[in-house]
Amino acid sequence: MPSERRAVTGGRVSGAFADARARRRYLIVLGVLIVLSAAFAAGLLAWENPMPFGSAGFWRIVDLRFTDVAVMALVAVCQAVATVSFQTVTTNRIITPSIMGFESLYRAVQTTSVYLFGVAGIVAMQGLWAFALQIAVMVGLAMLLYGWLLRGRYANLQIMLLIGIIIGGGLGAIATFMQRLLTPSEFDVLAARLFGNISNADPSYLPLAVPVCVAASALLWMRARRLDVMALGPDTATSLGLNHRRELMIVLFLVAVLMATSTALVGPMTFLGFLVATLAYQFADSHDHRLVFPLAVLTAFTIIAGAYFVMRNVFYAQGVVSIIIELVGGVVFLIVILRKGRL
Repeated sequence: MPSERRAVTGGRVSGAFADARARRRYLIVLGVLIVLSAAFAAGLLAWENPMPFGSAGFWRIVDLRFTDVAVMALVAVCQAVATVSFQTVTTNRIITPSIMGFESLYRAVQTTSVYLFGVAGIVAMQGLWAFALQIAVMVGLAMLLYGWLLRGRYANLQIMLLIGIIIGGGLGAIATFMQRLLTPSEFDVLAARLFGNISNADPSYLPLAVPVCVAASALLWMRARRLDVMALGPDTATSLGLNHRRELMIVLFLVAVLMATSTALVGPMTFLGFLVATLAYQFADSHDHRLVFPLAVLTAFTIIAGAYFVMRNVFYAQGVVSIIIELVGGVVFLIVILRKGRL
């Protein structure tokens, strides 16, 4: 009996040490990401500011640059929270919300406007009303797809994902066909819009984008405990008293809102969400969404802001930032698939 008591006591002590070690590691990683995010944000605002520090001109330039930093933060929140939530409800760490064709729909809308109206079509698709319309169309089509495939006798999440891939591929093919019929000048103007770029964001969009992003992210944060249960699978979640079908529709709707907002604001960023979610799970070493969400958002902002700071101030090529992020994300995606051996 004394030996068993000592074994139990030793197990509890080692478990407490393990929890303390994991908590300390998490706080260290969180602190490092906060410092890096603040440093890159400050660098983007003040580095190589031609005006004397503290002057009216200095703060005017900082105010102009603050818009770009705010857009980066907005995209980081949308991509990180949406991807982590989507991977949770689909119980798959490989697929991302981009698989549902949001980016293909964005490309199709932009290409169609140029194909039908020329360069004036890009101008016509600008403005707060056009931004709201793009979000509404993307969310509406996504919910139509969810409602069709997740309700009924043969509701199946895998079939929904497969059809999303097919729809995305079809929209991409239509967009590519129309792009081949454009003049070189029209294609050049369109190409600048089809790459995810912070400069694509119009400051006039922020009064709508910020409340939408904050509201959707807050609702997902409030559902963190339910997401923890949904990560166990539909059968286990249902046996624990959770209405899995209802929660699935709510989470997918909020994910669609976040992804539509990010895509309509800056353009497609296919692998950013996957890269951020993968790193966040590694950093957090936990399945608790209240721990994963903050790390995912900070990781996304650090990657975006750090990449823009380095490329703008070191290589003077900030236009290729999204291409580099996609390249790195794509390589990580392939590495994860090769290690897992399956999707």
